Amino acid sequence: MSGNRPVTPVRAEAVTRYAAETDVLVVGFGCAGAAAAFEAASAGAGVLVLERAGGPGGSSALSGGELYLGGGTAVQKACGFEDSADEMFGYLRAALGPHADEEKLRLYCEESVAHFQWFVDRGLTFEPTLWDAPTWMPTTRDGLMWLGENAWPYNEIARPAPRGHRCATEAYGGWLVMEKLVAAAEAAGAVAHADTLATALIVDDAGRVAGVTARRHGEEVAYRARRGVVLTTGGFADNEEMLADHAPHLLAHGRVSDGLDDGSGIRMAAALGAATRRMGVVELALTALPALAARGMLVNARGQRFINEDVYPGLFSVAAVLTQPAPYWVIVDEEGYEEVPERERWGVVPRFVSETLEELEAELGMPRGALEVTVGTYNTHAARGQDPYFHKDTRWLRPLKGPFAAVDPRAGFHAGGRPSAGAGTGVAGFTLGGLRTTVDGAVLDVSGAVLPGLFAAGRAASGIHGEGYVSGTSLGDGTFFGRRAGVAAAGG
Repeated sequence: MSGNRPVTPVRAEAVTRYAAETDVLVVGFGCAGAAAAFEAASAGAGVLVLERAGGPGGSSALSGGELYLGGGTAVQKACGFEDSADEMFGYLRAALGPHADEEKLRLYCEESVAHFQWFVDRGLTFEPTLWDAPTWMPTTRDGLMWLGENAWPYNEIARPAPRGHRCATEAYGGWLVMEKLVAAAEAAGAVAHADTLATALIVDDAGRVAGVTARRHGEEVAYRARRGVVLTTGGFADNEEMLADHAPHLLAHGRVSDGLDDGSGIRMAAALGAATRRMGVVELALTALPALAARGMLVNARGQRFINEDVYPGLFSVAAVLTQPAPYWVIVDEEGYEEVPERERWGVVPRFVSETLEELEAELGMPRGALEVTVGTYNTHAARGQDPYFHKDTRWLRPLKGPFAAVDPRAGFHAGGRPSAGAGTGVAGFTLGGLRTTVDGAVLDVSGAVLPGLFAAGRAASGIHGEGYVSGTSLGDGTFFGRRAGVAAAGG
């Protein structure tokens, strides 16, 4: 997307007519917007939600639906795991770092059990069973999954406990999360105007945000907010100009979004002097199957390993794309490939198969002897149940033997009937940076002062993340801080 439209703030005195007035105006109807709308309406405020698309959902509805929750939820206990807010904080501070927002993160961890119950109260159900293997997305209805907590070095930083919570649906579950949250917001009294694109903030004489201008069905309109405006418009993965300015790593790759994450909310607030944080940080997903990588190895263009393959796959993806020469390959033997059930292969077939590593090197264009050295070293230590270079768990260690296969992540894979984003480069991603906010969602200006009447949450804001990401933390922190922003906005 290019050609950013002007977002200059509009003076309230210049507005001659409002299409509608409300207490709290929420801009964007994804998970953060739905949570904000529900809490604001439940607090007794009149709530109007503006959504630029034809209906609610946004990128949240297209997501996997994982919710990163812990501290001792009912699902964790049913699966036999003890957990605490401190252990959860320890893992996330490391996995989402460096430079994770520790104030927000600490609060999120301390209230995680209550936040889990909030989802249950909204009608989501979670099977009390565990998916016990590395994956992007389980193919079952299991309600709990590992997200790297049991992989080195994180298993030495905090006591491992699985915290990926999944509502009771197979494969993608974001649609179900949004279905329940939208229904809850509407039942609480929130009203939505779809096909309504917010274009600028309205500011009164005292400098308080008092509403937004918008384009609805081709008409320029204005909406007034008596207590506050909450921006939940998503990130900026679909804005080429903003990516070029802030996060050029993502320009060459696919985008994980609904196509409408154009940074509009961030730009509208920035035009008023709002501060931003972590704008250069992106999450990257290499479309390599973790089930195969864990049973084999992930190598760069020189045939070298660079990470333990049983970590959260987003971490091996970022490590590959940001630090290693491309292309990347998953090297696996026949036994490892056949060990993965066909349903869990997502239609992936090896691009190259050879009886010897020498032949495979030649087909992949690698330096002669590169794979032979890498696999030979790996096999020597794996025979002893060791991985001294990267500390992969012994569960996945064994010597690899021919024939060997190379799986090309650039081919992508299909999950739940939906083609993976980023096919062609084998990488897809989204942005993590956004507006600087307090733990209650109040937007801060560049001097650190609160911009009166303006709140933000979700990917429009900089949340708990530093320079790392784990699945479930977008829906998790988006809804958690969306709820807090809704309450604060309702309080005026």
